[in-house]
Amino acid sequence: MRRRDLLAGAASAGVVGVGAWAVTAGSLGSGHEPVTLETIEVPGSESGEVRVPEPGRVSFLDFFGTWCGPCETQMPALAAAHGRVEGTDVQFLSITNEPIGRTLSREEVAAWWAEHDGAWTVAHDADHRLTERHDVTRLPTAVVLDGENSVTWSHVGIAEADELVSAIEDAR
Repeated sequence: MRRRDLLAGAASAGVVGVGAWAVTAGSLGSGHEPVTLETIEVPGSESGEVRVPEPGRVSFLDFFGTWCGPCETQMPALAAAHGRVEGTDVQFLSITNEPIGRTLSREEVAAWWAEHDGAWTVAHDADHRLTERHDVTRLPTAVVLDGENSVTWSHVGIAEADELVSAIEDAR
């Protein structure tokens, strides 16, 4: 009889745990605190700092790497999406966590960016805070946050410009 009670108790705990996970997994995210990242001087981006995400604004975050073939393939769609939302109240940002200053120079990032027609803000996630927060394990990864800094959409891999713009507009 004790064994049956133990098994029933364990099964109940599992159901409660799965239920709690389902409730939290149903929401892609909730109110992330902004992080300050260093920006890189490249075409469309000045050297300095940026708060990510910016409270009260929709934020589009593109996680990329200069070594990443699919990231290179993604650049035209990003440029098209940026052109369609530029001038609106959207924070449009590409983020790399590469070891800049160690195995990669700022000049190499700038050359890659110019070669691929980037024209928006680029930030360096040196300590991987945003990379880990958004569970970025593959590149490219895109994330959209609404004005309350909650994730409304995320995508791993290459996406078309229409899909990116639609996700941004849905977050408004």
